[in-house]
Amino acid sequence: MAINPILGQEPKIVKTDEGAKDGQNKCPKCGSTDISVNAKTGQLRCNFCRNEFEPEKIQGMETDISKLEGEIMGSGAQDIVEDTQNVITLKCSSCGAEVVVDTSESTQARCHWCRNTLSINQQIPNGAVPDVVLPFHVTKDEAKQQIEKFVGKRKFFAHPKFKEEFTTNNIMGVYFPYMSVDINSHAHFAGHGEHQVRRYTRGSRNNTKTYYDADLYQVERDFDLTIEGLTVESSSDKLNKTSNKTNNVINAIMPFDMENCAKYNANYLKGYTSERRDTNVEQLRALVDTQTKDVARFAANDTIKEYDRGVNWQVEKLEVKGKQWKTAYLPVWLYSYKEEKGENNSILHYVAVNARTKETMGSVPIHMPKLLGISILIELLAFILMLIVDFDYKFIFLLAGFIYFFYMYIKYRNTNARHHYETETKKNIFNVNKVDKLMKHQTGLTNSRMANANNTRVSGQNLTETIINTVTKM
Repeated sequence: MAINPILGQEPKIVKTDEGAKDGQNKCPKCGSTDISVNAKTGQLRCNFCRNEFEPEKIQGMETDISKLEGEIMGSGAQDIVEDTQNVITLKCSSCGAEVVVDTSESTQARCHWCRNTLSINQQIPNGAVPDVVLPFHVTKDEAKQQIEKFVGKRKFFAHPKFKEEFTTNNIMGVYFPYMSVDINSHAHFAGHGEHQVRRYTRGSRNNTKTYYDADLYQVERDFDLTIEGLTVESSSDKLNKTSNKTNNVINAIMPFDMENCAKYNANYLKGYTSERRDTNVEQLRALVDTQTKDVARFAANDTIKEYDRGVNWQVEKLEVKGKQWKTAYLPVWLYSYKEEKGENNSILHYVAVNARTKETMGSVPIHMPKLLGISILIELLAFILMLIVDFDYKFIFLLAGFIYFFYMYIKYRNTNARHHYETETKKNIFNVNKVDKLMKHQTGLTNSRMANANNTRVSGQNLTETIINTVTKM
């Protein structure tokens, strides 16, 4: 186990599977092991007597993040032991038969003699059993409607073969592995900010220019910050944004309501597929630290709204007092389509639905000849219009075809889609101290925003390639 960088000690490990038993999970009312999940309520349901019972919450993890000190780690977040066997043998307590479960495929199996369901609930060091699980809430029919609605808005330029083959009958419910991190910290920011006091134009009718007057301030912000449920993928396949996969759209359907996670129970996985995590905390630490600083920077923005031209932070310090890691299975409805683009060349398109919130994002194959043809037609019409109208900046009409092409490409492919963790992660700032000292009045500025303003900078998207390279070399 790696040394805790906060206190120079090993992290405190909380046994999140305390009391869990491999084998049979029984209905507390009738004793049946045929248990599933009611997607509407999130409760476990006995399929024999229809009794529903509340999911269990994990114990031992800090719930008041402002009191978090040092580093705490759920036992499911410990380093993966590479030589751990995937094949586990369970003994059926009903009839005594031995049942084999391949944890690379599932964490449940039925006894071939008495048909009772056996489950892997105790954690094994191969990444197959997380600390918590978030039950499916959106039904398959609801997910189908979301995907059909998403694709329906993109039928015009969709590839003919895709439109012919598209069906939501093959969508799958998948539990993807994530690492959820809680942080207790103290932030200090210092720099310069600008507040606009005047905007005006100078020059003649045909040659005008816009100018700005602004006050320059010395700005400092000092505050305590708690972050709850900062969530990053713990599967290298999802972290790896390659040109032949559109898995960035899966990232884009976050966030999840992490506060509603239940203690892991294999019954939640019944009827769904799942992936195991293959990255450890140390491989994700740099990404989490960078994203934490991004969250802090955007949290500070709530205290500097008067600086409408931006702030240039020259000092950004974040002292982490406590950090808590836990692994989670989070639910996604997934549609996939493989677009063949020639020999040894294909793109795997996804449309994903957050199975808690219905947030939907995806990629649809484009019929490029049609899109190019209409974009060229728009460009020709814009050129003719440019020759007719009397307008000082009429040359901008020549951009019409290019703008239309890229707008439609982004709408269909969503190559820029991502999780906006810097604003969407649950956070709280308190004990805020402010310094706002006027330095000078500035006149005749030509830029609408402050030069070198960096208060909306996002840095955390640049580290995934480093993580992938580290994982693949293991």
